[in-house]
Order: sequence, then structure tokens, then C-alpha cells
Amino acid sequence: MKTIYLVRHCQAEGQEPDAPLTAVGIEQAQQLAAFLANKQIEGIISSPFERAYRTISPLADAAALPIKLDERLTERVLLGQNHPDWREMLRQTYEDMDLCYEGGESSRTATNRAVQVVTEVLNSSWKNAVIVSHGNLISLLLKHLDQAVGFEEWEALSNPDVYELSFTDAASSFKRIWMP
Repeated sequence: MKTIYLVRHCQAEGQEPDAPLTAVGIEQAQQLAAFLANKQIEGIISSPFERAYRTISPLADAAALPIKLDERLTERVLLGQNHPDWREMLRQTYEDMDLCYEGGESSRTATNRAVQVVTEVLNSSWKNAVIVSHGNLISLLLKHLDQAVGFEEWEALSNPDVYELSFTDAASSFKRIWMP
């Protein structure tokens, strides 16, 4: 069996790639490191966005593990500009995985890049790994594993959040293990 701990970043000061963690987010990252300390983590892959890799840095430091930054784990861009109805637009992308707004990325395209990372982890020698990313991409990855996941599950995600994904030769399953 292989286990991937899918982690949503801690509280951050914004959505920009270089947005740092807030003071609360820095404390959350320490709590997250303690929470994952006994999981026998062998590998860590993170979005290159600062809020993501800073979320997992305390665990990486404590476990003396490098953090592999992977562009495929960046936040999914819904559309190329701010829009007042972005939440409704996002909801529609869970129903139509190929819906793509101007300047954005479809749910299917975003899901495929996240699945590539998971597949590489499953094909690695690691038995237990951490993948750190962003809310929308995480919810799309969960939807890939269970089609019932949608907009409501995205809304229910916390900062941070942790899902344990378990893979055997016969099946995969996931459960939320972080309780905010």
C-alpha cells in the first residue's frame, strides 16, 4: 500500500504566487509538521508558490527531507481576469470538466496535471509522501478519485487541510484527517 498526504497550504496573506503565510499560517505550519511527524514520510512535493512550500518547510526540516517544487501543483487559474460571479463560474466547472473561461484552465486540464504528479509518486519507491497544493486543484484531484466530490467539497476545505489518499493494487480511497 502507498499513502499520499494531500495538503492544502496554511493561511496566507493573498493569492499571488509570492504571498507569504500569515503569523497564524506560520503557527499552523508548525502544527502540521507535528501532525505529520509520525507518518514516516519519505518524499515531499510542493507547488512552487511560497504559501505552499512554506507550509511544509517545518516538516521537511524536521525530517531532513528536500522539498521538490513542481509547477504542475500550482493553483488552477479559473479565468484571466477578476469577475464578480467567479464563484458561480467555478461551480459550473465542477459540472462541466471541459468548460474553460478566457485566460483560464479547464477542470480536466488542471486535474490531468495533478494526476500526473500522483502517478509519479505511486511509481516511485516512496511508501508515504506529501503533496502540497491549493484548494481548487486538491478538490479536483479528489473528484478524480470520487466523482461525487464537487463545489461544496471545495467550499468545505480549510487552510490548512489534509487528506490521506491510500492506494493498493486493487483500489484507492481517501479520507480527511485534518480537523480544523
